[in-house]
Amino acid sequence: MGAHGGKVAVVTGGAKGIGRGCVERFVRDGAHDVIADVDLDAARALERELGASAYAVRCDVTDEASVDAMVAAAVERFGGIDYAVNNAGIIMVSPLVDTDYARWKRLMDVNVNGIFLTARATARQMIRQGRGGVIVNGSSGAGRHGVPNFSHYCASKAAIIMMSQALAQELAPHRIRVNCYTPGHIETPLWNDIADGFAKAKGLTREQVIASFLEGVPWGRFGKPADVANAVAWLCSDEAEYVSGQCIAMNGAQLPW
Repeated sequence: MGAHGGKVAVVTGGAKGIGRGCVERFVRDGAHDVIADVDLDAARALERELGASAYAVRCDVTDEASVDAMVAAAVERFGGIDYAVNNAGIIMVSPLVDTDYARWKRLMDVNVNGIFLTARATARQMIRQGRGGVIVNGSSGAGRHGVPNFSHYCASKAAIIMMSQALAQELAPHRIRVNCYTPGHIETPLWNDIADGFAKAKGLTREQVIASFLEGVPWGRFGKPADVANAVAWLCSDEAEYVSGQCIAMNGAQLPW
């Protein structure tokens, strides 16, 4: 049995990118995983790959009823929840003056309200269980410092850092640890959207944007979903039992990300 044998993890946005990396890592370590994703077809495809340890559930993190139903489904299938990795998020690149208010609200709804709803629902379940738990929220290096044409995304990810710090103190009496992670440049489907957005904003090609980003990474390569998943797995482990209220970066020494 692996390091997380017998544990139950819920991962939002779990069908692709960083979320998928976390699901794969937990299953490899012996945990049961709920692949919570708005794209049910992609979640079910991953479930088929991973077998009985994985369970695909459609979840719209902006919808309170959908989030609560996902938690109920996880409990019904696996008997409880030990880890919640609140990873689902969206991105856009646009100057402030060109940003439509509806798009601003949509991004905040997914990135901030979605974290609130999933953290609340999973924390309630962990408190009912009475055996503690771990919540890990997905932020970004963009939540640590401002980036032009990225004000909306930066604001949403900074909110997650502060929320995580507050929740860590609030939930500590229940032995629920709360941390967040702030990836740098990670090669995911979302990464292509970022590169395309900056290419459009700056009048460059995607290749030029990617090359310029790579120049800023001292480690000399972009991150992989597994680089984030490895850190998340550690944060959920007993080895990190005294780690809470922290923000862990995976960025190849790209500071201050």
